[in-house]
Amino acid sequence: MSSRLVSTLSSVGPDFGAVGGAAQLGQIIGALLTYGLLTAVVMIVVCATAWALASAGGSWHTASKAKTGLLVALGGATLLGSALAWANWLLDIGARL
Repeated sequence: MSSRLVSTLSSVGPDFGAVGGAAQLGQIIGALLTYGLLTAVVMIVVCATAWALASAGGSWHTASKAKTGLLVALGGATLLGSALAWANWLLDIGARL
């Protein structure tokens, strides 16, 4: 391969500046991720409390539902927390291909 072709291929990447309002879009996505993480953390606290109270009170059905809610909230918090890192990783991989 010629050196010009290699240098051209190494500079290929997404052009986020071509999208109108890219800076505002980034702020909106950051705010949505923040609200999503806050909601997930609140749901973790609520579900853990409900699970503890239901288990202490002997309500196995409510405890089971609270445990399921806790696991879903933990999964959501994990996905939301890792979304930005995952997107950056994919963009980095794409730039190297």
